[in-house]
Amino acid sequence: MTWNLYHGRSPNPSGSSLLHEFAQTLAGWEWDVALLQEVPPWWPPHLAAAATADHREVNTSRNFGLALRKAVSTRNPDILKSNGGGANAILVRTHKIEAHRTQCLTWWPERRYAHAVRLEPGWVVNLHASTHKDQWARRDVDRALEAFPDAFLFGGDLNLKGKPDLPGLNWLGGNHVDHLYGHGAATYEVLDRGRLSDHPPVRVTL
Repeated sequence: MTWNLYHGRSPNPSGSSLLHEFAQTLAGWEWDVALLQEVPPWWPPHLAAAATADHREVNTSRNFGLALRKAVSTRNPDILKSNGGGANAILVRTHKIEAHRTQCLTWWPERRYAHAVRLEPGWVVNLHASTHKDQWARRDVDRALEAFPDAFLFGGDLNLKGKPDLPGLNWLGGNHVDHLYGHGAATYEVLDRGRLSDHPPVRVTL
């Protein structure tokens, strides 16, 4: 599955940390691998523990002075919003993580990374592509594909609408700008996340 966590926020301001609610919601769904974007950088260990999963993460942008950002956002994520800091995370329940790799895609206007874990079936790649311009998003996606040409599963918040064509991979499912790609066929569904995030999660079954 893939889910953009909206920096741990709700579209309707909550006024307090939603870590426990996000963790319990994520843990309550059935999945083997979860690709997460816009994660508060101190959240991945807590999300993984709640879901009984292993995890790997990479910090992305707006993390200078992270201790102060954390102190503010832990009390109320709606004060700093996306300036609370960002990370991408991969959580894995049913496979051993054999390796973890990261690839910086761009430094401007915001730092963007692709990162991947190697599982027994192959590399699983997670990214959050640049916003504002389709050509920026497509550039990031293409660079990620170049960095991980043998991806078994590729997805995340690609910031591309529709069903963008990716060479060598089949579109497995998606919603708006969130997509999952791989090989063969799959069924997919958009999950109900209640009040959490401005992105619904997308889950595919291979």
